Amino acid sequence: MLTARKSSFWRNRYDIGADGRVVTTWSSSFWRQGGDFELDGRPYRVRSSVMGRSFTMTDGGGNPVAEASRVGRKRWTVTAGGRTYHFRRTSFWSGDQELHDDAGHQGSIRRTGFWRTGVVADLPGLPPPVQVFVLGVVISMWNAEQAAATSGG
Repeated sequence: MLTARKSSFWRNRYDIGADGRVVTTWSSSFWRQGGDFELDGRPYRVRSSVMGRSFTMTDGGGNPVAEASRVGRKRWTVTAGGRTYHFRRTSFWSGDQELHDDAGHQGSIRRTGFWRTGVVADLPGLPPPVQVFVLGVVISMWNAEQAAATSGG
């Protein structure tokens, strides 16, 4: 299980932890949706399409590692390592997400805390870099939705 907590009020950085210790920091991109993180000494870069509906994660050599499609829709997917993971929003009013497979509900990503600035992600079966990727994509999606609501558009 991963946890994420915004590390600064002024910047879009999240400390991501597992088992009570910080394992990486998600640094959101200023000009585009997406971000960067380093896990186990390996750098990763996440970038979105112009409309923010798809995201791609590459490793330090620029090789594709994972891709998210239809982000922001009720149902969306992540493809990594030859597998496809299915996600869906739990309700229209909540941005919380659930991981599903053929057997049903397998995991979730939800906001926590009084101001809903924390995040908990339980994504069993996904490799650690892909878990951070999914968490970063959801944080980016939530930030874009919040910015759109704040700007009135």
